[in-house]
Amino acid sequence: MSNPPMYENLVPVDRVQHKNTRMKIGAPVLDRVTPLNSLFIAVAEFADASLEYPVVFVRIGQAAEGQRPAVAPLAVFGLKQGSNLFIKNGEWTGRYVPAYVRRWPFAMARIEENGSDMALCLDTGSGAFSETEGEPLFKADGEASDLLLNAKQFCEDFEREAERTRQACDLLQELDLLQDMRFEAQLPSGEKIDVDGFMTINEKALADLPDAKIVELHRNGLLELITMHRLSLRLMSRLAQMYVPAN
Repeated sequence: MSNPPMYENLVPVDRVQHKNTRMKIGAPVLDRVTPLNSLFIAVAEFADASLEYPVVFVRIGQAAEGQRPAVAPLAVFGLKQGSNLFIKNGEWTGRYVPAYVRRWPFAMARIEENGSDMALCLDTGSGAFSETEGEPLFKADGEASDLLLNAKQFCEDFEREAERTRQACDLLQELDLLQDMRFEAQLPSGEKIDVDGFMTINEKALADLPDAKIVELHRNGLLELITMHRLSLRLMSRLAQMYVPAN
């Protein structure tokens, strides 16, 4: 089982193996997200995320022969690798926290690499679990606690939204609406950096779509998502200005 960003060692939740496991209050999630300058967001999050973070698209995984690589949207927290500008003094300063962060240290994961079966998993390397402190995952009778039930529901909802997001990105690719982009920025220190490896909407390709296709995109909500994405790109410059020059 592979481990996605923020996770160290995902294992399926087991009624017997984890009967005495507890989740600590105030688990150190920020330690995991501090070195990440971007994270996946679902299309359902665009309305909130795009007000605060640039939303871009990136290629993910390996493409099957004759096919394009899959694409996913990311919220950008910093213009440099290992740089999350929204964590200061041990706190997340952004108004919106992506669902990807809020589901940690749980996640739904495929039991086998290429299988379809998924299970609720916990990250045993997270430092969030103990057998002596925190809220129990299971009650004395072996039934799941409210904490575990809520975590499972949240992770299942997350997976449903992730699938909707995959379908939306597939349609963007099918319509050839994405293009590679590069952003050039000058930091307050005077340092100049180039940010690449991401994609944005191709304005010309969007303008050239037939009217019927535009109507279809409007009705399925994708046109609104495209607008949110395009407006969010203005925040790239704000990110550049958030870098404080070294004394």
